[in-house]
Amino acid sequence: MRRLRFGLAQINTTVGDLQGNAAKVADYVRRARDLGVDIVSFPELTVTGYPPEDLLLRPAFIRDNLAALESLVPECTGITAVVGFVDLHESDIYNAAAVIHDGRLASVYHKHYLPNYGVFDEFRYFRPGDEAPVYTVAGVGVGVNICEDIWYAGDPTRRQAYSGAQVIVNINGSPYHMGKRRFREQMLAGRARDYGVCVCYTNQVGGQDELVFDGGSMVLDASGELVARAAMFEEELLVCDLDVEEVLRAHLRDPRHRQERATYAAGEGNVTLSEQPFVSARPAIERRLAPEPEGEAEVYAALVTGTRDYLQKTGFAKAVIALSGGIDSSLVAAIAVDAIGAGNVTGVSMPSRYSSEGSISDAKELAENLGVRFLIIPIEPAHAVYLDMLSEPFAGTEPGTAEENVQSRIRGNIIMALSNKFGWIVLTTGNKSEFATGYATLAGDLVGGFGVIRDVPKTLVYKLSHYRNTLGERPAIPPSVLTKPPSAELKPGQLDQDTLPPYDILDAILLEYVEHDRSPQDIIVMGFDEATVKRVVQMVRRNEYKRRQAPPGVKITPRAFGRDWRLPIANKYVGF
Repeated sequence: MRRLRFGLAQINTTVGDLQGNAAKVADYVRRARDLGVDIVSFPELTVTGYPPEDLLLRPAFIRDNLAALESLVPECTGITAVVGFVDLHESDIYNAAAVIHDGRLASVYHKHYLPNYGVFDEFRYFRPGDEAPVYTVAGVGVGVNICEDIWYAGDPTRRQAYSGAQVIVNINGSPYHMGKRRFREQMLAGRARDYGVCVCYTNQVGGQDELVFDGGSMVLDASGELVARAAMFEEELLVCDLDVEEVLRAHLRDPRHRQERATYAAGEGNVTLSEQPFVSARPAIERRLAPEPEGEAEVYAALVTGTRDYLQKTGFAKAVIALSGGIDSSLVAAIAVDAIGAGNVTGVSMPSRYSSEGSISDAKELAENLGVRFLIIPIEPAHAVYLDMLSEPFAGTEPGTAEENVQSRIRGNIIMALSNKFGWIVLTTGNKSEFATGYATLAGDLVGGFGVIRDVPKTLVYKLSHYRNTLGERPAIPPSVLTKPPSAELKPGQLDQDTLPPYDILDAILLEYVEHDRSPQDIIVMGFDEATVKRVVQMVRRNEYKRRQAPPGVKITPRAFGRDWRLPIANKYVGF
């Protein structure tokens, strides 16, 4: 029985850390070689980190990336490695995969399909490739392509399969959002079945700015069955023995494969690297199917990963959070503790004359449950001075939002002073429902360095908080936080629903308007109250300027404000 031992190096790279990324590749190559792996693949743009964005416009960066790749070549003796990098040819650059065999750069593949939607902007930088060679590794035909190339039915995967590939290696920087994992697997299974090939899908893992890469690298056999899967949100070297004889048997049973192969020039552009494995006798490796987190567990892991890596990769060791005693700040504090450890998190309660005793005690209990340092800094002295300072210009007007927001802005000043003094990053606590409708204060609760839950709708905030309370020996978030009505507590008796529709209705409307691009009229036809829909749409439109001034945060939905959502601030189109 012919087998190909394949390694999928699911690693966490950092954009711009060319030497660090190369060192990590060398380490995983050594691990793979020690396990007798024939071919090991790394994620898309491994050397540069993904996505490098406008660093790609700097010639020095391109040259340094090529030098880092060159330094890797001698590390890859006794093995074949597929490594993502940026290739330069004349005046064009390419999203590329280096095929390194036994200490020499044997070939380079250029990505064909350049995505230009959502978070992707590859036409801004790269030229598409058009060649699709097949490499013979240990006597097995292997096709290499990159990320988007396999999302399209047809070439280059089809051309590689019908030109002799029995295995397709697809390297990726595929960002996470809820539900994407299952869709990926279904798509890859379809490609494997369509072309009668094994598919080895290697994905990046870790956080990079707003994006989170979930890993979940996988191997599917020629029938589309999942035979191996790496963990989500963790670095891992997944090793799997591929039954190449089964691919041959499938081709012999399927006349379509013979007919399609006749349309391709046999061996044109193909490259023979080796007919025999470097290691002839190897003990079998048990196939691994890592368990997958589901539902809230998956989203929570994404938020922890994104927060941890943002802080680590930007050089912050500690974080500070304004704890209001509400559910949003409670969830952010729990995520921060799970990301960087309780000893690195400080919670600050800043009560005003309108803060309830329950909110203060809830914040204190949360801090005790999580084991974080807790400070209480009352804002009443500053609040009184601010109101006195503003009494003359505000004379003759009714107290309203401006006076309420003074409290939020005082808190913003205090939390940023602590950040400035001690080098702590401020983690903001606003959620997606609030960001959408502008239910946030500029120079107040919007100030900070990272918005942990800025892409999490309020209804999901509750679900994630309940999930977090299932972890550990006892609930971290006090039960009263989960049950009391949400309130900014900026005036007596204030509730969020004085200003916003109930969150279950609001989030349902936002899902259709923001995620699905439905018109207000379409949403009304779905059964939502007309006045409510129009009010929500107007709030979303009016508050784009606030969202532009908010800190970045973890993307967990298919349509996040910022990278995925690009509407003009000066915009007269309403849609009703």
